[in-house]
Amino acid sequence: MKDERNPIGWTEIYVEDLVRAQKFYEDVLQITMQPAPVPQGMEAEEGSDDYFEMVFFPGNMEAPGVSGSLVKSKMFKPGSGGTMVYFSCSDCAEEISRVEAAGGQVIAGKMPIGEYGFCGICMDTEGNQIGFHSMQ
Repeated sequence: MKDERNPIGWTEIYVEDLVRAQKFYEDVLQITMQPAPVPQGMEAEEGSDDYFEMVFFPGNMEAPGVSGSLVKSKMFKPGSGGTMVYFSCSDCAEEISRVEAAGGQVIAGKMPIGEYGFCGICMDTEGNQIGFHSMQ
């Protein structure tokens, strides 16, 4: 039997200011994020090189699609030019309309991508490029 899962199972968005980034994503996506527990064996004192903090996006690990987290760590830095995360939306124009008020920047507003629906590209408060996708 063919595996029907999506090939990506988790995503992390790296940030400099966890509180600022969490507020941006909560405002734009109209969600509430939750503090993440530190994985066993990864405990470190704040300020040390291997210290990190995470907050989780809401998610149902049994449902299709992917969830993830925001991560603040000296080991990973935010910025454009790397992997881009697309957030699924009912109508991506709604989320894009909240980006600037939340402190981000719209790079490309809602645009058609043929039979694949619509998308738009923005920059979060940390300098990460992110996308929004919808079928309408």
